[in-house]
Amino acid sequence: MTSWQIVVLVVAVYLVANLVIGLLPGSRSTDTVAGYVAGDREFGTLVMYFVTGASVFSAFAFLGGPGWAFSRGAAAFYILGYGVLGMAPYFALGPWAARLGRKHGYVTQGAMLAHRFQNRWVGFTAGVISVIAIIPYVALQMRGAGIVLEQVTDGHVPLPLGAALTYGIVLIYVWRSGVMGIGWTNVFQGVLMIGIAWAFGLYIPYKLYGGIGPMFEQIAAAQPAMLTAPGLDAAGNPWTPVAYSSAVLVSSIGLMMWPHLFMKAFAAKDDATIRRTIMLFPTFQLFLLPLFLVGFAGILYSSSPVDPDAIMPHIMLTVGLPPIVVGIFCAGALAASMSTGDALIHGAASIAVTDVYSATRGDTLSQHDQRRLIRWLAIAVGVVAYALALPSGLSLVGMLLGAYGAIVQLAPPVYAAFLWRRATATGVIAGLLVGISTVGLLILMPEWKPFGLHEGLVGLAANIITLAVVSMTSRPPARDHISDWMATSRNEA
Repeated sequence: MTSWQIVVLVVAVYLVANLVIGLLPGSRSTDTVAGYVAGDREFGTLVMYFVTGASVFSAFAFLGGPGWAFSRGAAAFYILGYGVLGMAPYFALGPWAARLGRKHGYVTQGAMLAHRFQNRWVGFTAGVISVIAIIPYVALQMRGAGIVLEQVTDGHVPLPLGAALTYGIVLIYVWRSGVMGIGWTNVFQGVLMIGIAWAFGLYIPYKLYGGIGPMFEQIAAAQPAMLTAPGLDAAGNPWTPVAYSSAVLVSSIGLMMWPHLFMKAFAAKDDATIRRTIMLFPTFQLFLLPLFLVGFAGILYSSSPVDPDAIMPHIMLTVGLPPIVVGIFCAGALAASMSTGDALIHGAASIAVTDVYSATRGDTLSQHDQRRLIRWLAIAVGVVAYALALPSGLSLVGMLLGAYGAIVQLAPPVYAAFLWRRATATGVIAGLLVGISTVGLLILMPEWKPFGLHEGLVGLAANIITLAVVSMTSRPPARDHISDWMATSRNEA
């Protein structure tokens, strides 16, 4: 057996194990939308911890993070900053949303917002923006899986085939088991990728430099700019503090606005489960450190890949590791991709049915038919994302930062729903439309970005101002409804 065939065999064993774990919970949930999307609200701390952590850290962590450390140095540390900051607000938002979900049957953000503002078009607008943001995020995961398999098999499994094989498995267990399959595969994937990240992250610096300290000493002597915060931008010039800070800020605000994360509040067993998960989350964040070490190890390495995102598999293949070990690394990288991609596909399909379809057609489908439509739309989301993943020339982290510009626009309506009684449906819709339009314009015309700020932050400012002004000049919501909604969220009802 050749080396690449051994690698493929190890990966095949991982994929089969993942498929079995994903299919087993399929018969446990009820034949309802709540069963398929929210797991009948039965997630305990173990599953919530891994489904949250594994959903946050994806292909960008195993490939994009090391890729940025290798090509842009200290710039990669922005990922550590926003990961911790972005999770903190969920300590309050999560239980608030969970209580409302248990009472009113929400399974998506859009459904929650539509009910809060008594307007189905609020849910529709939020749903459309969510799907727009999610599809490139799914494409990022597929591209990451394809890059890994192409690299470790020396091109025998090209990127398009690797992405298709990996996400074919994902679509099968998402179709069958919904969020329960995602939850238990995330436990398996999370354990695997944490173990592999630490093993390789500690081994590679010792193998190449004699230790972590000596590695950084050599980098400091040869390329000190790579260790100078905030690192380099895409052109290799020093990343400005404004651009760096805005990237951290937009990612921090937007992190828990991702539907595949926010929606897990509706799956939690109780409030304590959510809060324990938030408290434990920083321990999951630590697994990024060894991945960054591998990226830094590549700065002075004797060779480098054409694509910076491929630095980690490139090093794995050229330091003389046995094929079976390379295969195990590949399985860990695929776990990082799949553990986020499955939740994203499932989330986008759920939103498309419960928020977008229901707003335009009315709630005319039975629970069984809604569940079936979500399954078919999961396939459609996968196909569209696959088409987007293949020709992309962006870095994985670059793709993610772009997606954050759209998803952060959900923050004003979510915070207004919980914290500002005077916010109106008209204000929310106007704010969302202005915010997402501003982001789109600045993506097309990047030279218009003021002071190098991330386009998502500029759009967020426009969104907030519009929401506030239009809300103050439009009809206020029904006082009794808002009082009851707020009391339920605070557990005062």
